[in-house]
Amino acid sequence: MEHNANSTLPDIRHTILLHATAEKVWEAVATAEGLSSWFMPNDLKPVVGHEFHLQAGPFGESPCKVTLVDPPNKLSFNWGKDWTLTFELVEIEGQIEFTVIHGGWTADHVTEFGEPHTIVRDRMDQGWGGLVNKLSAYVGG
Repeated sequence: MEHNANSTLPDIRHTILLHATAEKVWEAVATAEGLSSWFMPNDLKPVVGHEFHLQAGPFGESPCKVTLVDPPNKLSFNWGKDWTLTFELVEIEGQIEFTVIHGGWTADHVTEFGEPHTIVRDRMDQGWGGLVNKLSAYVGG
C-alpha cells in the first residue's frame, strides 16, 4: 500500500532532565531489569538484531527488535509491526537530558488490536508523559 506524506502523524517526543549519571540512565533504558522497572516487563538485551518481547499486560506480548545501540547515548528498537522507539541521552552540565521518540504513526493505519493510530497515538502520548516521570523517580532524578 502506498503512503502519501499527508498520512504520516508526528512522532511522539517527550524530553525530561534527569539528575543522574549517564551510566545510571543508560542502565534504566538499555537493560531488561532497568526497562522493566518503569516501562514494561521485557527481555531486552542491548545488542543490535536482538529480538525480544515487551509484556504489554492485557495486550499480550509485543515483538521487538533492537536496531541501534550507541552506549550511553542512544538505543532504538522496532516495537510491534509499526512502531520504533528511540531513547536518547545527552549530558548537560552534569545532568542527563533524556528524550523518548515514539515513531511510526500513520493516519490510515490500525494497530494489531484494530484501533486507529490516531486514537492510540493520543493515548500513548499521554502515557509517555507519565512514564518519563516514572523513569525520573527510578533513577533518582
